[in-house]
Amino acid sequence: MRAATQRDRGSAERPVDPGRFLTREADPEEPAAGRGAVDFPVAVVLPAGGSGERTGLSTPKQFCTFLTRPLISYTIQAFERVPWIERIVVVVAKESHSLMTDIVEKFNHAKVKIVHGGSTRHRSIFCGLQAFAETDESLLHKPKVVIIHDAVRPFVEEDFLHKITMAAKEQGASGAMRPLVSTVIATTSEGYLDHSLERAKYRASEMPQGFLYDIIYQAYQRCSESDFEFGTECLHLALHYCGTNAKLIEGPPTLWKVTYKRDLAAAEAVVKETLSQTACVMTEECAESLDLSHKLLKKLSAEDMLVDVIPNPKGVKGVSLTSNRNFIHISVNSSKLAQIAEMVMVLEETNHALLYPVVIVWKPDPHGLQDSHGAQVLFLMSELNLKQTQTPDKREDKQSKKI
Repeated sequence: MRAATQRDRGSAERPVDPGRFLTREADPEEPAAGRGAVDFPVAVVLPAGGSGERTGLSTPKQFCTFLTRPLISYTIQAFERVPWIERIVVVVAKESHSLMTDIVEKFNHAKVKIVHGGSTRHRSIFCGLQAFAETDESLLHKPKVVIIHDAVRPFVEEDFLHKITMAAKEQGASGAMRPLVSTVIATTSEGYLDHSLERAKYRASEMPQGFLYDIIYQAYQRCSESDFEFGTECLHLALHYCGTNAKLIEGPPTLWKVTYKRDLAAAEAVVKETLSQTACVMTEECAESLDLSHKLLKKLSAEDMLVDVIPNPKGVKGVSLTSNRNFIHISVNSSKLAQIAEMVMVLEETNHALLYPVVIVWKPDPHGLQDSHGAQVLFLMSELNLKQTQTPDKREDKQSKKI
């Protein structure tokens, strides 16, 4: 059972809301209303070889960490949750290969293939595309459509990816655009104003961009050394070398790029805001637990939270661990305490309960709190890995939140 309510995404009060990227899991059996199914292979190329000089940090920005997860992992997560995206090629500098491998393993990024990049952005993208062009059958299968995105733009939503993908399939190329926020001017060599552009006529080119794989691969095969060295716009290559004019789609304000050090703090704030408005309620499949979950769901939905309800999770295997969420477990059966303790421990060890401790709503069974030898029952409650003692006479747990 799933229920979701949310505020108006992208409203004036919330210009950088990341949408659902950390919340609800996509269901491959349920295509979203109003859009067609993606029934052809789609892959992603993420160039991530930049040095991040503009942040002023020693660590490249794509590897900077907040809330225990590197920025690039958030971006990968946004694509991995999309069921119709089959593969993600991450292009990194050779010296970053080991670091990227550690990230993939730690955060279970199952769709990722790591390749080494070149000395410029276009060279790195071409390296990513070449990973699909190899003839070795053990390597990657060639996609129909490839999406090119920036590793430092973590807040991309499935709905917009779908628009980009379908437009690329029909047109050959597609790209995101946004209104200009400042007037663009041209200067003379002496530093004086030459002329300005009429802002209403121009748009900023953004990511993601989508292409028929054969078109963008052919464009890179044909482009000049000057393009490789100084170019930055993939859509221009498709137009110039293949005659493919891209369909441009107005993107949401969430497509902003982490460029400066202050942007990392902004990205962390966006993630925290999203986490604070999501919850995963796990409950036993009995009338009393389900009744409690419905009451809790109603209360949380009234607070504009996006909520998933998972009936009868079979230990930790019943919990989807591909997202960071606030976890609430409802139990009326004390025999499940060991199972609950295991689940909480896994959530903590995998950093899936980042913002708040796991909340356990528990109705104690006065006949089930002691074993046959009268031993006290110990179980894990908080994200601090503190064990709380429960006895028939003292059931108040100060580490967990009682509802």
